[in-house]
Amino acid sequence: MEIIKKQIMSTLRFYAIKETLNRKPIKIEENERRSEIFGSNVFNEDTMRQYLTKEAFVSVMDAMQNGSKISRYVADHISTGMKEWAISKGATHYTHWFQPLTGTTAEKHDAFFEPIGNGRAIEKFGGGQLVQQEPDASSFPNGGIRNTFEARGYTAWDPTSPAFIYGTTLCIPTVFVAYTGEALDYKTPLLRALQAVDTAAVDVCKYFDKNVKKVNASLGWEQEYFLVDSALAASRPDIVLTGRTMLGHSPAKGQQLDDHYFGTIPTRAMQFMRDLETECMLLGIPVKTRHNEVAPNQFELAPVYDEANLAVDHNSLLMDLMHKVGERHHFKVLFHEKPYKGVNGSGKHNNWSLTTDTGVNLFGPGKTPMSNLQFLTFFINAIKAVNDHEEIIRAAIASASNDHRLGANEAPPAIVSVFIGEQLTNVLNELQNVTNGKLSPEEKTDLKLNVVGKIPEILLDNTDRNRTSPFAFTGNKFEFRAVGSKANCANPMTVLNTIMARQLIDFKAEVDALIEKESLKKDEAIFNVLREYIKHSQNILFEGNGYGEAWEKEAKRRGLSNNKTTPEALKAKISEKAIKLFEDLGVMNRVESEARYEIEMEDYVMRIQIEGRVIGDIARNHVVPVAVRYQNILIKNVKGLKEIYGDDFKKFGQEQLNLIEDISEHIASINSNVTLMINERKIANKIGEIDKKADAYCNKVKPFFDDIRYHCDKLELLVDDELWPLTKYRELLFTK
Repeated sequence: MEIIKKQIMSTLRFYAIKETLNRKPIKIEENERRSEIFGSNVFNEDTMRQYLTKEAFVSVMDAMQNGSKISRYVADHISTGMKEWAISKGATHYTHWFQPLTGTTAEKHDAFFEPIGNGRAIEKFGGGQLVQQEPDASSFPNGGIRNTFEARGYTAWDPTSPAFIYGTTLCIPTVFVAYTGEALDYKTPLLRALQAVDTAAVDVCKYFDKNVKKVNASLGWEQEYFLVDSALAASRPDIVLTGRTMLGHSPAKGQQLDDHYFGTIPTRAMQFMRDLETECMLLGIPVKTRHNEVAPNQFELAPVYDEANLAVDHNSLLMDLMHKVGERHHFKVLFHEKPYKGVNGSGKHNNWSLTTDTGVNLFGPGKTPMSNLQFLTFFINAIKAVNDHEEIIRAAIASASNDHRLGANEAPPAIVSVFIGEQLTNVLNELQNVTNGKLSPEEKTDLKLNVVGKIPEILLDNTDRNRTSPFAFTGNKFEFRAVGSKANCANPMTVLNTIMARQLIDFKAEVDALIEKESLKKDEAIFNVLREYIKHSQNILFEGNGYGEAWEKEAKRRGLSNNKTTPEALKAKISEKAIKLFEDLGVMNRVESEARYEIEMEDYVMRIQIEGRVIGDIARNHVVPVAVRYQNILIKNVKGLKEIYGDDFKKFGQEQLNLIEDISEHIASINSNVTLMINERKIANKIGEIDKKADAYCNKVKPFFDDIRYHCDKLELLVDDELWPLTKYRELLFTK
């Protein structure tokens, strides 16, 4: 029985490879144009016109566009129309679809079906069920906001993100709050931040166009991911439990030939993409771009940009979809920021801009000096906002998994900086020389003609060549590249829009003060304030390579933070500066900020704890036994040589003896490091304060991972390939 068990374990890897090689691409039929099916499973404006009364339709549109409240009476009409539409599309259940602080989405399905007695039943869905539900919230992260016995949490309808049908379920996007009113999700603070930046940006836009009544933040995300066959993934306990490989020697060929990037998409991957894109079309997710990424079996898809709240919902929904569609195609989708050592990790670039209800992109130049002055105003305010709050921005993208990616293999470093390109740098240098106070007629003319007026020409050739910059201006938007592929976009979007709102409020106050107290004209006041902002923000502007000690030393000289680990970075979230920022703008109160810090630190601890257990288990229960088995084969071989050659056996068996010794040394190192790691974990688990516990896991437990991996990877090169139980990198990365 033991022999059979060993044979099964040793052949599991080869069974998985055989299973993968025998896969046939699933044929995907696309019989309709995508434009015809786009949004057909979404309760969008066209559908609402068909299923809602005029009063209900106007109420929903007013809520979507202006944030007005919907009365319970009208909600009853809306729910009736929504139910009839959903049932006509085959839906049997409904759910409040929300985004708790687990990093995933959540849903509890209830049937429309309701008995009415006498053996009869009806489909029922009232306004109360649409607007609010009370799920059991006890098991969701709350950061100490309430006790387990106070488990009530409320989901409340977000009408700005349309309901949709997935499978046979009507999904209603909602916020999720505690019974005390504090946010327990990602969406609630985001909505507050979007409202804050809307109000602040409209006030500044009035300097340039009195007709602006609303400013929307827009987001275009770029989702990177890896595909690995489900059989290969199942043969790796580390992928199953942590989403990444914790062991594995780099293959002879990785990404160094750049032959995967933008190459021909493998057939199975292409069929997965086509299937996924069809599902996206039905759900109104406007995906447009697909391509191979740099690393083998790494890919990217990106949509057309959308309003930020809707874009965040679409990305969260997409990640769920990718897992479900992946199962159909026998793929496991890896969103971990660094699933493989030595090749590029995965990010989720967040392309962010602000757009007025009059159709103007505030980060895009126009055709007149006035529109270009508006562009410069928002452009420079964004730079200053990042300069003043770079530590909070770094905290917004901190996670155990993103720590592996930042600063490695072409990813942005942990130091936040802004790249704007040489041409725009020259423009800002010109503006630094603006006269203090009133401007002469000649200076005004020169500014309009030679500085502000030439911006569109400058941007025509202002392509971004610095792919390592964490925060880069790319022509008509800022691209936040440091966001990790697993992240919920709401976190960085909440921070960016909050700091921008704070900055615009301060800017308007300073400009108004110069107009009123110094009797400056509006343009003069704006130029004067922008000049000081440019001088103040020089430290955050960086055009060079973000790697290496040279930039780290320079960043330190500039006073920029370099928080390389999540426990370091997250401390910025509970600084008095951060708490005041979010409180003043009504985005999060102190309790909510501190709760999020607790939740994210606990998440970090648990992920490192899980990884420690996984690597210890694999090292001792998979790697060491196989190494011992191979060592026994070598010992048997040496004994045979000795029987044949007697005292001369060393002449023929020295290499085997060296191998036996090397294997023993690696086994001893693995066992000792695993023991030391377990002891450090036990010490860390007894620490009560979450910050000290996270620091212990980061600095005392996690360092053993590399030591254990080193010796396991060395054994992978020594042990007979036929015996090695873990699917190797060459198989994970290059099996199509």
